Amino acid sequence: MVEPKSIVVTGRVQGVGFRYFTKILADRLGVTGVVWNASDGSVRIEAQGDEVAMKDFVNGVSVSPSPYGRVDSVTSESIDVSPERRMFKAV
Repeated sequence: MVEPKSIVVTGRVQGVGFRYFTKILADRLGVTGVVWNASDGSVRIEAQGDEVAMKDFVNGVSVSPSPYGRVDSVTSESIDVSPERRMFKAV
């Protein structure tokens, strides 16, 4: 079962390699989607994968995949599956 999520991460998450390390985490877990810096200083993620992979992904993002980052909050909500996403991309 594919579990797609829209995730918003706040804290020290821009300029610290957060997107790069999020992509590495996603690739390791087999999660597909996209991560980008938002103009409000947060990082936005749209990701999908199986239930276990998504649980591990959200947990990994919650503690900052970047050793230089700091996560203050993570919010997520379910979104529709995006069948064209076959890989994870940092933009």
